[in-house]
Amino acid sequence: MTPSRPYLIRGLYEWIADNDLTPHLLVNAEGEGVVAPLEFADAGQLVLNVAPAAVRGLDLGNELIAFSARFGGQPRQVSVPVAEVMAIYARENGRGMLFTPEDGEHDPPPDGSDGDSSSDSSPGGRGQPGLRVIK
Repeated sequence: MTPSRPYLIRGLYEWIADNDLTPHLLVNAEGEGVVAPLEFADAGQLVLNVAPAAVRGLDLGNELIAFSARFGGQPRQVSVPVAEVMAIYARENGRGMLFTPEDGEHDPPPDGSDGDSSSDSSPGGRGQPGLRVIK
């Protein structure tokens, strides 16, 4: 399946804007492929105001979010891989969504998470749990 993150970002962006609130993106400023004014980052994180009045040419794509905006009065191009978006929320009330790293985006999956490793042991064998991870 394709990742759900870009679809959730677009939906929440529209919901926040439709309610006359200010959508903000929390971005991993140290992430691969992030092109943004890193001088405004704090603790490796960057908050970007993506309200329609604050940006131009906003493209909320499946792989990349791109726009131009002014930072300290200077026009800048910004592009952020969708995988580096940590949250989208409304500035006024904090409502939105925090994202966790999806499989294959940042961290390798832990050993045995594919559900196949439990097939080596017999179900109901000597006090071993008979549960397995199902994705």
